[in-house]
Amino acid sequence: MKIAMIGAGKTGRGFIGRLLAEDKHEIYFIDKDESLVKALNEEKSFKISFFGGVRENFTVDNFTAHTWGDANLSDIEVILVSVGGMNLSDVGSELKKLINDGKTRHIIVGENASKPAKKLAEAIGLPNITVSESTVFCTTIEDKNGGKLDIASENYPYLQCDAEPLGDYALNIATIRPVKGFSNFLTRKLYTYNAASCVIAYLGFAKGYDDYGAAANDPEILALLDRNYAATNKVLCKVYGYDEQDQAEFAALSKAKFTDRTIADTVSRNAREPQRKLQAAERIMGPLCLLDQHGEDTEPLLLTAAAALLYEHESDKSWQEIKDSKTPTEILSEICGLPEGSKLSLAILEKYEAVKKYMIGEKN
Repeated sequence: MKIAMIGAGKTGRGFIGRLLAEDKHEIYFIDKDESLVKALNEEKSFKISFFGGVRENFTVDNFTAHTWGDANLSDIEVILVSVGGMNLSDVGSELKKLINDGKTRHIIVGENASKPAKKLAEAIGLPNITVSESTVFCTTIEDKNGGKLDIASENYPYLQCDAEPLGDYALNIATIRPVKGFSNFLTRKLYTYNAASCVIAYLGFAKGYDDYGAAANDPEILALLDRNYAATNKVLCKVYGYDEQDQAEFAALSKAKFTDRTIADTVSRNAREPQRKLQAAERIMGPLCLLDQHGEDTEPLLLTAAAALLYEHESDKSWQEIKDSKTPTEILSEICGLPEGSKLSLAILEKYEAVKKYMIGEKN
């Protein structure tokens, strides 16, 4: 079966593309980056290597690549999307032009963001289109030891997606698994995996780390990470009814992944776009507010939020523009949904000053 993969970046081609290729599907890549599309069509294949050499390299070669200008989806009914949460509205507008033919199509969004399927569906605005969310657990980076298209990846075996929008439709993709009750599953993942990743990334930034694995194994960061896992596990079981042992194992898998030094990764990749990760229902503010409501330990996430406000990287120009135009208090109010003078806003600002002084002291 031919399946469209919109977004040929690290996740699109290195994880989801690999899953589609492993299940013997033809991939129809679409990407706005003309140079990337040209390279894919010229190279005609790329290699996936796996962290720690846990399995042999895998070659993806049954694909074509296209820009929006020459794409044709008339004979494709399943579409995967992985373009970054900030780009979903633009992708929806482009997709609408290509699938406005009355045919039924099923779209799965591979974004670790708040309500990505809703955002994409609203941008498309067409009947006969179902849009399902999925959650990406797999880390992928450019393979510096390989060719220009090659990817180094974690060996994660499948993509979980929301079963409800699909209804009775059979995907027939063995490596994509529809999950019932997905909204709770996604919240669980966001508050467990993604929140923990933010603890490591932003506190790692504050402590001057560039290597993500090194930050994850820093004793002080590990101690805060364990505190956050303990508090989050307790409140998720209380609010959503998860089995305590199952949630503890879920969190332990997360920690094992993040502290695995064979997974090459960077702080900047995990910390990019703080304006998205600091949003009200996202991976920092969501669990922070929940922990606060139930009287659990908020210290690790307060520090994480403060470090995120201080985060800077030369590649994150849009975030720098926000920092240049707004005060931390305004960011907390307008992006994080915390009113000026509220308990959590004041607590984060207090940590902000403490982390700032720490960073200045480290530099000096």
